[in-house]
Amino acid sequence: MASEEEVEDYTIPDGYENLDEIAGPSPVENPDEQRFYRHESLEQSRSNSREDQQRLQRHNSVEERRFRRQDSLEDRQGSWAKKNASGIDEEGDENLTEFTASPPVDSGNNIPPSAEDSTSPSVDKVEEEENKHQRSPRRERASKLATKLYTCSYLIFFSFLGTLARLGLQALTFYPGAPVQTSVLWANFAGSLFMGFLSEDRKLFQEEWGPDDKEKRKDEEQGKMSEEKKEAEEDAEAAKKKHGAVKKTIPLYIGLATGFCGSFTSFSSFIRDVFFALSNSLTVPVSQTSSTPINPSSVVSRSGGYDFMALLAVIILTLTLCLGGLQCGAHIAIAFEPITPSIPFYFGRKFVDRIVVVLAFGSWLGAIFLSIWPPDRPGGSTGAHTSWLQETWRGQVIYALVFAPLGCLLRFYLSLWLNGRIASFPLGTFTANIFGTAMLGMFYVLQHASLGGTSAGLIGGGMVGCQVMQGWMDGFCGCLTTVSTWVSELKGLRRRHAYIYGAGSVLVALGLLVIIMGSLKWSIGFSTPACVT
Repeated sequence: MASEEEVEDYTIPDGYENLDEIAGPSPVENPDEQRFYRHESLEQSRSNSREDQQRLQRHNSVEERRFRRQDSLEDRQGSWAKKNASGIDEEGDENLTEFTASPPVDSGNNIPPSAEDSTSPSVDKVEEEENKHQRSPRRERASKLATKLYTCSYLIFFSFLGTLARLGLQALTFYPGAPVQTSVLWANFAGSLFMGFLSEDRKLFQEEWGPDDKEKRKDEEQGKMSEEKKEAEEDAEAAKKKHGAVKKTIPLYIGLATGFCGSFTSFSSFIRDVFFALSNSLTVPVSQTSSTPINPSSVVSRSGGYDFMALLAVIILTLTLCLGGLQCGAHIAIAFEPITPSIPFYFGRKFVDRIVVVLAFGSWLGAIFLSIWPPDRPGGSTGAHTSWLQETWRGQVIYALVFAPLGCLLRFYLSLWLNGRIASFPLGTFTANIFGTAMLGMFYVLQHASLGGTSAGLIGGGMVGCQVMQGWMDGFCGCLTTVSTWVSELKGLRRRHAYIYGAGSVLVALGLLVIIMGSLKWSIGFSTPACVT
């Protein structure tokens, strides 16, 4: 009998339906621009997702029972073939009950025994049964532990990529004469854009429907299964909901949406810039030359009205651009759907899922080793520096990569534990954003506080202490807080709930920074840190 190729399905761990990156409705709910369409809020989507999850679990249990029956049939066929090949039908041997007795538990697919075939079924009959029950590649189910391992590995790996993308884009967009003075705005916009693309896209993970549904899906897309327009629309809506349910089981999708987009954007850095605008401390690039040395600690004083206008400017720019980026990303997914490639099913399950486990934990260990022996240390691989005071890699990127997976994983599990408790208020994302913003404020104060002396080496615990604090802010707090998920939830919630959730998030986070950072800013002031920030 020809061996069947096995395909591993995921077993959905509990709580995955609470991830708002995949639970919310699509940014564009009417891509075909029909005259009438049904709006679905995040509250309704979360309720429907639980029902879809239950239906999917029931479907999985049915599939598992089918696999057991198929395996039982194959075992019996193999024993019959072995018996014929070894001459079991010799005189007297056919009376052994080990061969002729039916199994203790009827599997439901056993061949009815008869006087002719109970002892020595013919080879033709075995082949007939084999062809009858031959199916597409076997779909084995991975354990919950394996699914969690794949998911966490993707989150760790994409937290590195998201952190590097955010820090790199901030460096690229902070230049003399920049029209936007908050460099994290570009990262928040780009992450929201990619989140909108992932939310609306139906081609990247098209193969994840599984080999068994390819022909059916193809017929649905061509309209062959529906004779009337109403039935076609119902089929398309059902297919879209099914695709959304399947997305929740794909660790790669969770890694892209929760890991990359969530780490690419940073709610804590956004609120930090809001506080800087309020306190007239926002760092801006110099756009004109000056004959006198520029003192970065001296700023031109302004009235409270200008501070309030600067605060509104940062909030309005960030919120509107990120919401627009989410919508624009969805439009890009719709426009490029005919040419968007699909990730091969077997390549993703057999190769990518396994290799990312090694890449994720290997990269994390590599970042830890680089933080101990940075390349630009005295006598390091770069060979350019002769003093540890010239070393900058750890503060600018390496420490951020060490702490980034911790923040991303904490945000992921906070969403699993808390987002489903209040349908109209995503408590998990709110907790992650508020806690991360408070932590960023504390790290910033420790980095810019003088610890009992006037020497720069005592500010923020010296060079290494300053770099560690910068790593916690850029890595842990940057990946713990997210703007892409936040604006996706604002887009999906009902209008009144969205305003309450959005305003509450900004006001509570800003209030905490006013208490934490303002207590130092408006008392003794911020000191110049001992490292490059």
